[in-house]
Amino acid sequence: MTASQTKERMSKYRWQICYLLFFATTINYLDRQVLSLTWKDFIAPEFHWTNNDYGNITALFSVFYAVGLLVAGRFIDWLDTKKGFLWAIGVWSVGAILHAFCGIATSGIVAGEWFVGFEGAKDAIEQVGNVSKVINVSVVLFIFARFVLAIGEAGNFPAAIKTTAEYFPKKDRAYATSIFNAGATVGALAAPISIPIIASHFGWEMSFIIIGALGFIWMFFWQFMYKKPHEHPKVNQAELEYINQDSSNNNTESNVANEDLKLSFMDNFKYKQTWSFILGKFMTDGVWWFFLFWTPAYLSDVYGLTSDNSMAQLLLFVLYAITLLSIIGGWLPTYFVDKKGMNPYAGRMRAMLIFAFFPLLALLAQPLGEYSYWFPVIIIGIAGAAHQAWSANIFSTTGDMFPRSSIATITGIGGMAGGLSSFCINKGSGVLFDHAANTNMKFMGFQGIEAGYFIIFSICAVAYLIGWIIMKSLVPKYKPITE
Repeated sequence: MTASQTKERMSKYRWQICYLLFFATTINYLDRQVLSLTWKDFIAPEFHWTNNDYGNITALFSVFYAVGLLVAGRFIDWLDTKKGFLWAIGVWSVGAILHAFCGIATSGIVAGEWFVGFEGAKDAIEQVGNVSKVINVSVVLFIFARFVLAIGEAGNFPAAIKTTAEYFPKKDRAYATSIFNAGATVGALAAPISIPIIASHFGWEMSFIIIGALGFIWMFFWQFMYKKPHEHPKVNQAELEYINQDSSNNNTESNVANEDLKLSFMDNFKYKQTWSFILGKFMTDGVWWFFLFWTPAYLSDVYGLTSDNSMAQLLLFVLYAITLLSIIGGWLPTYFVDKKGMNPYAGRMRAMLIFAFFPLLALLAQPLGEYSYWFPVIIIGIAGAAHQAWSANIFSTTGDMFPRSSIATITGIGGMAGGLSSFCINKGSGVLFDHAANTNMKFMGFQGIEAGYFIIFSICAVAYLIGWIIMKSLVPKYKPITE
């Protein structure tokens, strides 16, 4: 007897799981933001870093993250969701905390002073005359810490997308994804009003330790709250039927993915659906990472607002508060499906086209920034909201067309492409900004480092429309994997 026949009231435990994913993503973004909010004003003076040094670190993080995603997706599909997520957040929390000890390790290598505290390490490094050695050693150590962080963080989205496919029907997955993906925004919101304060009062090292420890707290809740829907005592029959509605609506092989299909890793690359996801991620992920990693430096470079400045913190808070509008991005495809009768893929592509136009405003960020720094901040916030809305939907296309056994793998492959995109834009930005500043470069009426920022903003502005056109060309209509 079904739940509808007994008129059982549906439980809503799937949303508790969604909230867990939200907090995991929040912690994920807090951990990766610590460096971007401390390097310019706290770490760089200690280790004599340039923009290019920071660009190298963030670019290599993107490479590690990309490679990690390629492995993590397959790892999550093999180990399954619960254990895979525990491993992922455990590793990245250790990596986050490792950053705090890079100063002591640098002191030991360049000055022979190992058994010192954080302040003692600063004093020892300050006495070293070979500045280039300090730079090189510290950069390598931070790169190692970023490597550990990246490998762990790579597991977050494959595991979260796989969990969403387990707990939500297709029509709700973009909305659920937009909710947990909003954790990226909340993490980015909390970061500028917490991390610089911790760094100012307790040292930059403690900001890595305190934020990094949050992951271990999350692991406790995940261990005791997560089970598969059909095994969970808090998921009743009515909710289970709702979750599994896609496979119980008399679907034929022509309009639903073959859930019994097992794809090898290389088999995934023979489908246009895979390449659509790969290229869509490559064209757009780098934009988000640029805004995430470079906006604090942008405010410092162009407007002289350091990360511990109260106005800079307010600007970053407002910027990321605007990106919370991205939750609409998860709701919009559901509207197209329920009210317009579209299939989930068509609804997502329609929504993604709408979101692709908003980043064009980035073309105006620098010109309007000459009147007030509020203009670029608001524009970056709108572009960030559009990205997160786009991201929620592009992630959900994997669940639309691939069997559940491959969702984390496909997510990881696309994430790798996004990581390579991030490498290109972060490395390129660091080199470009140093070149623009050193040569006083002129471009389109801008001069020096501002010219460099205008070039990158212009690239970010058009990336989404190009990405959408490529995806639509490869997969013009809904076509699930059946063989």
